[in-house]
Amino acid sequence: MKASLPLACIALLSGCAGRTTGHYPSLLPRPIESTSLAEPEPAPAAIATPDAPTDAKLATVKTTLAETESAFAPAAERAQQAAALAKGQPAGSERWITAQTALAELDGYRATTSAALTDIEDLAIARATAGQPDYPGIETLRAAAEAQLKTETARIAAIQAMLPES
Repeated sequence: MKASLPLACIALLSGCAGRTTGHYPSLLPRPIESTSLAEPEPAPAAIATPDAPTDAKLATVKTTLAETESAFAPAAERAQQAAALAKGQPAGSERWITAQTALAELDGYRATTSAALTDIEDLAIARATAGQPDYPGIETLRAAAEAQLKTETARIAAIQAMLPES
């Protein structure tokens, strides 16, 4: 029995070492390891070509903005004078009502400017939806309309602050 134990051990060990020509994994880089994870280069930006219908719409909106701006300035002066006359008057007095009416006129001009800005943004959205590049005229007019709207809003707020609360 003592002699069979070493033979059994040798038989077991020979089974473990019997195959020496197996397929081992390669130590070379795998294909996934050689791919780059860097961001791809962006495609060059498309250049907008002149668009007559868009230019016509922009010209109409630009005219509306110019007319609103030229009408707003004298109306704001009238509203400021009315607010100055209403200063110290109670809310609901005749002068206060006159100043509020003048402010309502200014709000009408501001609403026209806001509608023009909305029209400009609608043009930009329509171009983006159609997959067309940004149109420089739209961006320029949008910036001008936003500045005009901001100026009108600030002027109305300043005049409103002169009046007593209702």
